[in-house]
Amino acid sequence: MRERAWVWSGRYFDSVTLMAVSAKLRAQPGVERAAVMMGTPMNLAQLGEAGFAVPEGLAPTDVVVTVAGTSEEAVEAALAEAKRALEGGGLGAGPGRAPGPGRAPGPGRAPGPAFRADLAMISVPGEYAPREARLALEQGLDVMLFSNNVSVADEVRLKRLALEQGRLLMGPDCGTAILDGVGLGFANAVRRGSIGIVAASGTGAQELSCLIDRLGGGVSQLIGVGGRDLSDAVGGLMTLAAIERLQADPATEKIVVVSKPPGHSVAERTAAALEAPGGKPYVLCLLDRFSLDEAAEAAVGRPLDAAPPPVPKAAGRALGLFSGGTLCSQARQVLGDRAELIDLGDDRFTRGRPHPMIDPSYRIALLEQAGAGLVLLDVVLGYGAHPDMAGALAPAIRGAAARGCVVVASVTGTEGDPQVRSQQVAALREAGAVVAETARLAALAAKEALA
Repeated sequence: MRERAWVWSGRYFDSVTLMAVSAKLRAQPGVERAAVMMGTPMNLAQLGEAGFAVPEGLAPTDVVVTVAGTSEEAVEAALAEAKRALEGGGLGAGPGRAPGPGRAPGPGRAPGPAFRADLAMISVPGEYAPREARLALEQGLDVMLFSNNVSVADEVRLKRLALEQGRLLMGPDCGTAILDGVGLGFANAVRRGSIGIVAASGTGAQELSCLIDRLGGGVSQLIGVGGRDLSDAVGGLMTLAAIERLQADPATEKIVVVSKPPGHSVAERTAAALEAPGGKPYVLCLLDRFSLDEAAEAAVGRPLDAAPPPVPKAAGRALGLFSGGTLCSQARQVLGDRAELIDLGDDRFTRGRPHPMIDPSYRIALLEQAGAGLVLLDVVLGYGAHPDMAGALAPAIRGAAARGCVVVASVTGTEGDPQVRSQQVAALREAGAVVAETARLAALAAKEALA
């Protein structure tokens, strides 16, 4: 085993870029472990816990690249790749960057990620995020807070400040937004249109916007509020502000609000805001009584006309390995206690580890451990997501099928996405997975297979 480190002093990169570079290095031939982080005390402690020899004298404004591999040549090649990626500004189209050549989403679709002049996108470790968000709000900017591991108390303080400033605080853990046709974070290439979406801004928001696109509709705005906004602790502060903004938005004709089951009083306030006199038509999709498929159909006024695919019977319980919380929660409504469903995008899995939409290695490890039975997967596409998630998962899917495991998957995305939805579907099917048209239909197919 060979191990080397490279430090670039006095440079800053957001955590999404660093996670993407880390994932790319781990995929290099001969590389067994790799990490690219800012030199914060917490990050350095995590490197030490992971078994890396941590360079001394690092500052939080230093980038540290650590690589362990089977040979000196493999380590050197990976370090050179890291330098090329970082010196070039990152790895192509990711959150906050315009898509590269040949990736234009096409006429009538929201363009790839780019900065708005009146919006700050913040992706720093959770302990630093509240300060950066506060400074941006005080400068009169809307804030998309990609960072996770932010306390509820800090979230409430920031959202109250945003309301005082007349701005949006999207997040924390806001992975997706579309504002005035500009896609941010993991946004998908969807048509522009007249449907405004308020959501936690993760995989559920992506699934809903892509289903609307598939049905021929279009999105005017997609405002992410963070997964805890509709909890009693946060009180729906940003959901109510987002509804108010969409009510005043001339491009929006219908509003869709989607959420995991909210606090009771918050649900009542949200419904009252939507039903206020003079308000626009709306769809309130609370996942304990309504599905994302039904929300898309109601928003566009057209049925999906799809059914669960046939799946071989599977003995025992199902295992669900999800990229995000809303799709996991929707599957739980379908499968109940017949499945162990894991949201791998939850804070407890992403502390010190890239998001599963960027780096599938942890999900692959869990899939490789799965015995005979049924495994449910979501594959979520978009700008900044893994460039070929189906290809990365394919060997583990083949291995699971060889052990007698049934793999059922869904693909959230569009033909305009960099990964191209139809190509991802074809790769999953070639590997032996059963692919459903939607995440909900995948869960229903799993339920039928377990009956």
